[in-house]
Amino acid sequence: MKKNLISVIILALLIVNIVLTAIMMFSVTGASKKTAALVDDIATVLDLELASKEGQPAVAMTDTETYSIDSMTVPLRKSEGDDKDHYCIVSITLSVNTKDETYKTYGSDFTTQEGLIKDEINAVFSQYTIDEARDNQEQIKKEILNRLQTMFDSKLIYNVSFSDIMFG
Repeated sequence: MKKNLISVIILALLIVNIVLTAIMMFSVTGASKKTAALVDDIATVLDLELASKEGQPAVAMTDTETYSIDSMTVPLRKSEGDDKDHYCIVSITLSVNTKDETYKTYGSDFTTQEGLIKDEINAVFSQYTIDEARDNQEQIKKEILNRLQTMFDSKLIYNVSFSDIMFG
């Protein structure tokens, strides 16, 4: 009789163990799916950022040449209540894609177009007050890039960077 009682107790504990394991699996599976979805979303966003910048294909460093415009003094828009003239002194580097089809036309030497390029840069900076220009440098870079790409009617220039920037 003792053996049967022990067998019944073991069977009961086995059934309780199976029930608790099933409950645990259902509760863990839901959280696991949510975690997997979150990790998948993060991986997708990171892959997008690595593959492109603002919807443009990534350009290898071996396919990149640069053109520098040294120390431009650019007038800024006057702030409200401030009668002072403010300026920005900036050095700009343009990244050029050597694999672009218009590279044969323009190359990476923009000395003949430098006046037009500087005019576009002045036009963008003149829309900002000194405080706005300090706070929105990435937005200014994007606007300059968009204007230059429109001017050249191509994605030849794919990045604009400020190497030195001072406000006064």
